[in-house]
Order: sequence, then C-alpha cells, then structure tokens
Amino acid sequence: MATNQQNTGALYNALTSGSKIIGTVITDSDIRIDGTIEGDVKCSGKMVIGEQGLVKGTVECQSAEIMGTLDGKINVKYTLALRATSRLKGEINTQTLMVEPNAIFNGSCTMGNDSDKVKTEK
Repeated sequence: MATNQQNTGALYNALTSGSKIIGTVITDSDIRIDGTIEGDVKCSGKMVIGEQGLVKGTVECQSAEIMGTLDGKINVKYTLALRATSRLKGEINTQTLMVEPNAIFNGSCTMGNDSDKVKTEK
C-alpha cells in the first residue's frame, strides 16, 4: 500500500567540511556552510557558518549565525549572532547584533535604522 509522505523539515542548502566553492553562491532558502566559500553569498533566508566554515567575501542574508570565520562584509536584514567560536574581520550592517563571550570581531558595525539599507533578494 502506497503512502503519501511529506517532508516536515525545513529546506536548506549545505556545504560540507572539506568542500570549497570559488565564486558567487545564490540561494532562495537557508544555507549552512561547514566548508569554504571564496566569493559572495546571497541568501534569502538564514545563513549559518559552522565552526569549520570559512567565508571570504560579501554576504547578504535575512539572518545569520556565525560559529566559524568570516573575512569580508556582511549585510543582515534582521539578526546577526556571533557565537563564542566565531571570528569576524570586516564590516557588519545589521538591525540586531548578538555577541557571545569569546567571539572575535575586528572591524566596523552599523546597526539599527541604518541597517534598513540592506538589500537582500527574495
């Protein structure tokens, strides 16, 4: 007897540890990065950089959680969370910034109403 199965999990993209992309990544859903991206990331959802993840370039997304390394510029429409293992060097533009103890951030940050200028694709 056939059954109708539905996926109850959210859709997301993933770049696993040991993988590397050079170029622009554009996604209409969430993305988790545990590998390396050298280039820009345009995400219409949430972007997560895992502890082993590395992004060198410009990121545009709705929200972000960083546990790994970002070297470049990040534009987040809503909330950016820098976890204790994160390392960010560059520019931040966001509505809300959460920073855990031991997170490393070297650069500049623009928050609040000025972050409304963030352009993210939908």
